Amino acid sequence: MTVTELQQALSLTPVAVPEGDREVEGVYIGDLLSWVMGRAQSGNVWLTIMSNVNIAAVATLSDVACILLCEGVVPEETVRATAETKGVNILTTDMTAYEAAKRLAELGL
Repeated sequence: MTVTELQQALSLTPVAVPEGDREVEGVYIGDLLSWVMGRAQSGNVWLTIMSNVNIAAVATLSDVACILLCEGVVPEETVRATAETKGVNILTTDMTAYEAAKRLAELGL
């Protein structure tokens, strides 16, 4: 499943989707950026509530397929612009991380 297909399947709101054809291959949930850098896998959907500009750098370093901001978190414009520049996909949802993870599991992730 691609990021764009995931967005459509769960009715997620796009913030930045410069690489919508990126394949999604698992899920990682975490808010401690250094922990995510060391543990998230390439191709994961990263569920978080963190919304500062550092999430784009962490996503790039860990090569996640996309960031899914939960609980209605919407990043500032600078985060969106940085994500577009770095090729980082960011989506947002009103679901909690638990609810989002449950829905992702139902999709086979």
